[in-house]
Amino acid sequence: MNAIRYWREAVAAVLAVALVAVAFVVPYMGNELITPIIDRTPQQVRDFADAAPLFGFREIHFGWGTPFAILIAVAGVLWGPEVARRLSWRRLLLATWATSGAWTMSLAMIDGWNRGFVSKLASTDEYLHEVPGITDIPSTLRGFSDRILDFQADSWTTHVSGHPPGALLTFVWLDRLGLSGGAWAAALCVFVGTSAAVAVIVAVRALGDETMARRAAPFAALAPAAIWLAVSADAFYTGVVGWGVALLAISTKKHRWPASIAAGVLLGFGIYLNYGLVLMGLPALAVLIAARTVWPLVGAVVGALVVAAIFTAYGFWWFDGYELVQERYYQGIAMDRPFEYWGWANIAALFCALGVAVPAAFPRIFTRVQPINLLVIAGLAAVVMADLSQLSKAETERIWLPFALWMLLAPAVLPRRTHKFWLALQVLAALAINHLLFTNW
Repeated sequence: MNAIRYWREAVAAVLAVALVAVAFVVPYMGNELITPIIDRTPQQVRDFADAAPLFGFREIHFGWGTPFAILIAVAGVLWGPEVARRLSWRRLLLATWATSGAWTMSLAMIDGWNRGFVSKLASTDEYLHEVPGITDIPSTLRGFSDRILDFQADSWTTHVSGHPPGALLTFVWLDRLGLSGGAWAAALCVFVGTSAAVAVIVAVRALGDETMARRAAPFAALAPAAIWLAVSADAFYTGVVGWGVALLAISTKKHRWPASIAAGVLLGFGIYLNYGLVLMGLPALAVLIAARTVWPLVGAVVGALVVAAIFTAYGFWWFDGYELVQERYYQGIAMDRPFEYWGWANIAALFCALGVAVPAAFPRIFTRVQPINLLVIAGLAAVVMADLSQLSKAETERIWLPFALWMLLAPAVLPRRTHKFWLALQVLAALAINHLLFTNW
């Protein structure tokens, strides 16, 4: 029986690797229907599809982060699973966050301090470009939707227009605290984003399975997804909604009302960071199913409604923004990104962020009903729905980080004696991607 299971894991892993390989090869076959960009120029290919299905361009490079990343990878593989098993719970949480942060920053420093960290959020397409112009927040919220569509004199930049105002306001608030510029914005994203590795294991433990939480910790901390946690605003979103789900899980056992309301506030704020984060309702539902209770939902709804009421009172109606952003999406590069390719290449890009250990664990995930399995399935279901919406064509290695977070729990169900092997494949994938490609985030 074990031999059969190992073969299933091997087949699942090979199929995932094959999908990724095909997604990298197909763009060079010359078929117009399945190339990443249809109406393309050489510069467009360089900017948007040179490394398809990942967003970046091909260039072998090394940096002063390289030796640190290798050392962290080796140490994590050799001692990570055993340390996660033996440490006290509080020390494990600190170790997981510290490891995730160190791993993320070492990968970023392969590209260098400026290119890999400071300048990531400072381009003309990013949020920081708009921050100096925000002098009146209530006025900004009232007129936010009017500036979503492109080809207007005052149209928002690409990333601001594609998200609700909570994302922009986050960086405005940071600036008003005196923490302005790309370095501080990047630091916020990394700090909050890497804390998500702690949030997922907290959620699993709160649902009654500390053993699985400990087994998942090294995989959450040393995931290839760390490449895109440094630095993208999606890392910040991942941390916010990750802790929202974790607090919901905590509220099923103790501190019911404070934790559930706080969960609702974070999850509610999440949908004002990114329209697609309404799909975080699926991991939240998985928590309630695993805990066999619905009472935390009351506090969560109250918390979410408070957030919605504040934004609405200040003049931003979420549904107007969502309707307009769909139109704006197809005013840009999305028109030239064929779903015939991205419909499945999106999954290949996601697998690059998840690593091969996650799909290898899928055969086991669908054979038992336990909290960790439900959370992984919820993350996968969110990905499927996001893909079918056709509003995520490319860049899913970054955009789907909040959903990938829960899928990273999957390797915990693999046999413990194989964890070092799978963890080694995880870190090797991250090192290969980061040294062979310059990713845009």
